Amino acid sequence: MKLPVYSQTGEEKGTAVLPKEIFELKPNYDLIHQVAVGQISNRRKVIANTKDRSEVRGGGKKPWRQKGTGRARHGSIRSPLWRHGGISFGPQKEKNFKKTIPEKMRRKALFQVLSAKAKDNFLIILDEFSLLKPKTKILAKLLADLKTKIADFKQGSVLIVLPKAEKSLILSAQNLPKIKTMEARNLNVLDVLSSKYLLMPKESIKVIKETFLK
Repeated sequence: MKLPVYSQTGEEKGTAVLPKEIFELKPNYDLIHQVAVGQISNRRKVIANTKDRSEVRGGGKKPWRQKGTGRARHGSIRSPLWRHGGISFGPQKEKNFKKTIPEKMRRKALFQVLSAKAKDNFLIILDEFSLLKPKTKILAKLLADLKTKIADFKQGSVLIVLPKAEKSLILSAQNLPKIKTMEARNLNVLDVLSSKYLLMPKESIKVIKETFLK
């Protein structure tokens, strides 16, 4: 597959030949869904937590004597039957949501979503991409100019795929809504699916090939 290559200012500078092993695969939606759900589970943070009767404060003394009061017998105010007592079968912070995703499945699903992006013209390739200094306003204007000059690049979220960590670009993108940066070696199905456009320098394609085609 061949895609046009643009300069940082939006002028077309030639074409790039994409490796067919990565960018020309048919999507298997069941596989993509399985990998994406697994990644969502692995990123999930356990927040909900309830106390059982052993964790609730108080209750060391029997509320009232066993017999002779006319009331039901109770041994502790920490019982789940009592208000402010322990919770039975509530969510616990020890719950594990982690799922194991085989490496071959992760790679194959990643290649398929990259192929879909390229096929649907949501992959924008630049000759190079860099900033002299970290400045949000500069990056915002640069992206706006690219969208006016590149026909396939319209409104929507953008994932900037960098061949290596570029501090200026990473810092400049932090305050821009719907703009995210990521190193090519860390690409994954969930982040690719979460953004409408992929914007990457040619060098990133080489890094993807070297990292994932083993």
